[in-house]
Amino acid sequence: MIKKRLIQEAPEGMKHIKNIVFFNWICLICNIVSIYCISIILQKTVDRSIDIETVNINVTVIIILTAVRYFFRLKVAKQSFLASGKIKYTLRDKLYQKMISFGTNYAQKVSISQVTQLFSEGIEQMEIYFSRYLPQFFYSLIAPLTLFIVISVLSIKTALVLMLCVPLIPLSIIAVQRFAKKLFAKYWGKYTKLGDDFYENLQGLTTLKIYGADERQQKKMNDNAENFRKITMSVLVMQLNSVSLMDLIAYMGAALGVIFATIELINGRVNIGQAFFIMMISSEFFIPLRILGSFFHIAMNGMSASDRLFTILDMPEDNGDKQDVEEFADIEVKNLSFSYNEQRTVLQDVNTVIKKGSFVGIVGESGSGKSTLANLLTLQYRHYTGDILVGDVQIKDISSSSLWNNICLVKNENYIFKGTVRENLIIAKKSCHDKDMIDVLQRVNLWDFLQTKEGLDTKLAENASNLSGGQKQRLAIARALLKDVNIYIFDEATSNIDVESEEIILDCINSLKKKKTILLISHRLENVKQADNILVFEEGKLVEQGNLNQLLENKEQFYTLYTKQQDLENFKKGADDYEQEQVVFNI
Repeated sequence: MIKKRLIQEAPEGMKHIKNIVFFNWICLICNIVSIYCISIILQKTVDRSIDIETVNINVTVIIILTAVRYFFRLKVAKQSFLASGKIKYTLRDKLYQKMISFGTNYAQKVSISQVTQLFSEGIEQMEIYFSRYLPQFFYSLIAPLTLFIVISVLSIKTALVLMLCVPLIPLSIIAVQRFAKKLFAKYWGKYTKLGDDFYENLQGLTTLKIYGADERQQKKMNDNAENFRKITMSVLVMQLNSVSLMDLIAYMGAALGVIFATIELINGRVNIGQAFFIMMISSEFFIPLRILGSFFHIAMNGMSASDRLFTILDMPEDNGDKQDVEEFADIEVKNLSFSYNEQRTVLQDVNTVIKKGSFVGIVGESGSGKSTLANLLTLQYRHYTGDILVGDVQIKDISSSSLWNNICLVKNENYIFKGTVRENLIIAKKSCHDKDMIDVLQRVNLWDFLQTKEGLDTKLAENASNLSGGQKQRLAIARALLKDVNIYIFDEATSNIDVESEEIILDCINSLKKKKTILLISHRLENVKQADNILVFEEGKLVEQGNLNQLLENKEQFYTLYTKQQDLENFKKGADDYEQEQVVFNI
């Protein structure tokens, strides 16, 4: 019933939990004394010895104790709030820091929807476990013992009977726990599956609409939702049955207290006031445990969520025992091979040296391994064979912070955050000034456009959907330039954009030549003409490398691809010229 690991992960919450238990215990003492005052008034009334002074004194005490109880109830609420805030912050921070430690390949290790669910509902459930269940658990141990001592002064027999009934509720909780643990594990499994499918379908909604597959996916979602509904109903049925069982035990225990108090009264061992006191206190024996039982199911849900949290937290980190490298020198690739699975090798025995300050072009047909090399150089995949050496250090032994302080990767799809242009640029360099931002925006020929809007404070929709594809890519390039690192990797950074934006981006890339190390991956061979070294990939193998003139003289793979592209571009240019002539002729 107690998750020790969960307590260890958020130890700062225990201070507030102890305060909650203590304040609840003070409230219990106030309640005991209040009931005792009422029993005095009742007994004196029966004995016909009641007087106004006795009534005034006891009523005053009750009023004062009620005020004290109210004060400490407020303290309980405050401590619960403080515990809740600290615990949620601590657990979310641990999860976030763990995700950061995974580096850029976090999505290969954990499900995005699972992490999202843990960040939101999962940690909310764990917070209830801390702020409600744990305090109630410890209070439920103290309260019966306190009441046993009080009642035993009046009737040891009644106190023993009540005390013997108390463990029945925890025993019922333990009995339910074994079944509930498996049920809640299934519940979270179905919940995560539903979240995964929803997230994927939402991302691909446009594609589903285009191909008319949305109805099929809707049926699949409906099936998953129905499975989740069934497991949810099973959880609710289990909760209802267990709560009913605990209610029955609590009511029977209180009834036994009333019966034994009555027997003691009949036998003359206690008076009416004392019997009344025992009867009223009997219910207090079981109320704490009954409340604990109502929190139990939420706690089980929280503990089930915590198992998933610990699975992520216990995953090995990429930064364990890693080296810091201040500035990258030459990068040497030796006998590099990589495969996603045993059936298909993506890269095979790649050997090359990326000289510091050089411009390296990487070309080849689709699926030849170009982007995979970029992913390996940025450690998005680590399970490769061979060596990638920075100086004499393996790149996978270098810390993520050192890696990203030296390398910037720009893909054909770069995420632009909702907010402003300024907020997106400042991600790259926190201490930059407006002048720095305007400078990089001018270099990508975007500043003139932004001046017609709100300048650096121009509002951007989610993923910059209010910009054209070329403008969005130029903003991503500006952000990369602002970071000012030693190595830039451009992975198809000029694909799927307009000609004007492509030319602007290529000018920016060429302007970095000799100043930075540049790796330009491109399907268009014309873009790598100025490269110092061009790597030519075919079916995962590095089949050629050299500058443009050397590769054309070899008349091998690169020469074949280059001449094909030149023929296509010449044909397209001829077609465009003919169309323009026809337009002029018709005029």
